[in-house]
Amino acid sequence: MSDPEDIVKSVFGFAGFRPGQREIVDRLLGGVNTLTVMPTGAGKSLCYQVPALCLDGPTVVISPLVALMDDQVAGLRANGIDAACLHSGQSRDRNVEEWLRLRDGSAKIVYMAPERLMTDRMMAAMEKLNPALFVVDEAHCISKWGASFRPEYEMLSALPDRFPNAVMAAFTATADAATQRDIADKLFRGRGDTVVHGFDRPNLMLAVQPKTNWRKQLGAFLADRRDQAGIVYCLSRRLTDEVAELLKNDGYRALPYHAGLPPEVRKENQEIFMSEDAVVMVATIAFGMGIDKPDIRYVFHLNLPGSMEAYYQEIGRAGRDGAPSEVAMLYGLDDIRLRRQFIEQDGEDTDHKRREHKRLDALLAYCETTQCRRVSLLSYFGEESGPCGNCDTCLDPPEVIDGTREAQMLLSAVLRTGESFGAAHIIDVLRGARTVKIEERGHDTLPTFGVGEAQSKPFWQAFIRQAIAGGYLSINIEGFGGLQLTRKGRDVLNGHEAFSYRAIPVAKEKKKAERQARRDVDMEGVDHDLLVALKSLRRELASERNVPAYVVFSDATLIDMCRLRPETLDQMALVSGVGPKKLEDFGPAFLHALAG
Repeated sequence: MSDPEDIVKSVFGFAGFRPGQREIVDRLLGGVNTLTVMPTGAGKSLCYQVPALCLDGPTVVISPLVALMDDQVAGLRANGIDAACLHSGQSRDRNVEEWLRLRDGSAKIVYMAPERLMTDRMMAAMEKLNPALFVVDEAHCISKWGASFRPEYEMLSALPDRFPNAVMAAFTATADAATQRDIADKLFRGRGDTVVHGFDRPNLMLAVQPKTNWRKQLGAFLADRRDQAGIVYCLSRRLTDEVAELLKNDGYRALPYHAGLPPEVRKENQEIFMSEDAVVMVATIAFGMGIDKPDIRYVFHLNLPGSMEAYYQEIGRAGRDGAPSEVAMLYGLDDIRLRRQFIEQDGEDTDHKRREHKRLDALLAYCETTQCRRVSLLSYFGEESGPCGNCDTCLDPPEVIDGTREAQMLLSAVLRTGESFGAAHIIDVLRGARTVKIEERGHDTLPTFGVGEAQSKPFWQAFIRQAIAGGYLSINIEGFGGLQLTRKGRDVLNGHEAFSYRAIPVAKEKKKAERQARRDVDMEGVDHDLLVALKSLRRELASERNVPAYVVFSDATLIDMCRLRPETLDQMALVSGVGPKKLEDFGPAFLHALAG
């Protein structure tokens, strides 16, 4: 089978490709090395699974987690596709059996961790199979500029030399421009394309609040979400256990997840969360990568994440089915202090520390923005957008003050010092500080020296963070964190645009009725009791096969069933997400449930 459209319809059961998917498929089938930056939930797996079924040689998928590999293989097998998986969680006999199926050609796709692939023995064995395609999933892990750098991933940069005839594909949802360039350099050696399909997740409602009383704030957020699945992220193991216990005592099905728990407990809690409804996973960042539960309706951060990339990746676990979902964050001074400490304690690499501090600065700017949060978030990744109408600052605009004069002082100081210095030096220039660094460079002779002395250092720190958040200044992460003017910033400096800043950070709780109305939009015409019954059947079938519930059918597929109410297998085949293998395995059971 070699027609991509036919594969999508006849194997995966979809009416066609989603926007952007076919472009990636065609590039890979055309032999073009391609890095794809695609939002979570946009269907990146299909972009390499379809080419894998079209190409003659095997496809090797490099994945960071055992659980992620197992889920991907289970999903392929549920669609009637033979896929292999090699990892340390399986017995030697099982791994040998999987390898033989790949070698004999019955399995077209194999999933592996980078450590297993990049051994001399495995590389020699792979060379005999002549793979057609290598796929690096979670590709940001390969980049020294990325916030999730993993040394074992860097070994993958040897693949182009060992397999010059194979196509290299890389996928990530989290990579700024510097990270994208680094990934492409390592995997493509200048012979490849980067395709950015955007970072926007319009179904996510974004909100941030200064931390006042986290117990009350968390309780208010969860009050009308008892029937939903969600994640509450905590900074420490101790807080994770405390919050899980607090929620359990309040009647929630809350489970803890952190590296201090025994492996079997972590595995059991993850399986419960993945397969059951209305479970709250209270977790450190040890939980998340590879979690592909589509109906996570919220992600709540009790503490500040480590960077904008980490935050984007963590909120990306919400709303993968495209339905309205909410992400909220609390942040306080203690969070900022702890994050700074973590960065300073992270090894001896001063360049790495500098980059991480600047990444944290960008996240703080996002927290303090007076403009649309989505504009701030997307501008960090180099994407322009207009106000979204689906974040706290759009729905409840904060009190703002005209700061055009102060902004022109700031922007002039940045420009006149050469756009190569960080916030601390710029603030010293503005406040007229007589530092050695200023006097050596002659910055005390600049017209902007001392023009901002009436304002305090904390004022300028917050003001600069807001200027970065609004897209008036950018941070050169590849360099030494120097501030640079953007097009918008030059417009303010030249008097073509005004600048406003947040006076008092206020984040009001949106009315429950408004939130519920948004969540109900996509459920019109759906029988709630029937949907509950179908979910129950899905859970039973998934449990029998020891796979996550979404491997059987996604929520979107169940909702489509409720709307279409198929009465025959032919009609069931018209439901989105029902391919021939799933129709054969699960169709009769779901027809019975629909008829009942």
